[in-house]
Amino acid sequence: MTATTVLAAGVALLGSLLFALGAAVQQYEAVRAERPGLTALVRRPRWLLGGVSIAAGGVLHILALSLGPLTIVQPMGVASLLFALPIAAALHGRKPARGELAAAAVVSSGLIGLVLIVPAPTGSPSLSTPDAVILLGVAALVALMLWGAARGANPSWRAGLLAMSAGVLYGAAATLTRVLVDGAWEWWFLLALPAPLLIALALLQRAYAVGHFGVSFATLQLADPLTAIAFGALLLDEPLPTGLTGTVTAAVAAVLTAAGTFALARTTPLTR
Repeated sequence: MTATTVLAAGVALLGSLLFALGAAVQQYEAVRAERPGLTALVRRPRWLLGGVSIAAGGVLHILALSLGPLTIVQPMGVASLLFALPIAAALHGRKPARGELAAAAVVSSGLIGLVLIVPAPTGSPSLSTPDAVILLGVAALVALMLWGAARGANPSWRAGLLAMSAGVLYGAAATLTRVLVDGAWEWWFLLALPAPLLIALALLQRAYAVGHFGVSFATLQLADPLTAIAFGALLLDEPLPTGLTGTVTAAVAAVLTAAGTFALARTTPLTR
């Protein structure tokens, strides 16, 4: 490793720590709030500080990507789950269970496999108005269906479904952001971007308020990138893994991620 690569890994790891800290703080505040809506949470200073920490983590992740290769930086980003569970447990006044940490490690291993087998995008993406409408419409429909399913689910499933709903909207917003930064786009894309981000944030806080932080955070980390990858392949013509090795790796990574998330659902929730 060169010194720059080591620096990139360190910056990405610090970014993951800040992202995990912010998520844990926001979950703690969402659980304690009488109502988990955004209008109530934005009045809580610690919840806002959590948002600042998440934003700082995102900036450091972008900086790390500018310093080092994706294969080094992305696994460090996935490590936020391993940081988040001990931090959240400490905020709630308990120690993380071994089962939680083991399940989180399994989920992280699967996520690393999934993010690393996807080829890096090439060229400048282009999104037409009809495709942008499809992007936002499909994401909104899927998110709505997941939200509806969450209403009658047990607590662990409710946390996961709400977080998945948020992750789908975040993934759609990430796809739109990639076009805004690097590609060809229409003026109304800028006006459309805040809506999925705000709705996703509100859904995520409701997921956090359920109490199963490990499930909601792991599901978010899975749904967000997979949605962006899917939309990138369908609408932006970005490459997907090919060949037997890529298929087998994707299948194993998916099994690990699913198994770890289900294991997290069976552990003790972070609230009484």
